[in-house]
Amino acid sequence: MLAGRCHCGAISYVAEGEPEHYALCHCSDCRRSAGAPMVGWVAFKTEQVTISGDLVTYVSSTNGRRQFCGRCGTGLFYTNADMLPGIIDVQSCTLDDPEAVAPGAHIQVADRLAWMVDVTALPAFERYPGM
Repeated sequence: MLAGRCHCGAISYVAEGEPEHYALCHCSDCRRSAGAPMVGWVAFKTEQVTISGDLVTYVSSTNGRRQFCGRCGTGLFYTNADMLPGIIDVQSCTLDDPEAVAPGAHIQVADRLAWMVDVTALPAFERYPGM
């Protein structure tokens, strides 16, 4: 079982069983929605996920639906009945233990930001530099 929630705790969820897959998505739609260079998605069959709280649904494309917390704005779920029937994607870093599962692939790399290819070569600091 994997559990997670939004930032403020108004929305929580539990996912039972094994995920279908876990990928880091680089598409421009995910980047724009999350304000991040990529988004981790753990895919489950819809019936594996139980959600508590009132979600807001945004129609992000013809068949794409992004769901988030209306109080704190945390993005939580993505569904697309045409491309991913019966699947709900869960934003992986909303899991209570985001290290419980590891991604298995990068997807939509045709849209990947060029500087993401060498991002691990950047200097790394335990906390803010100079603190």
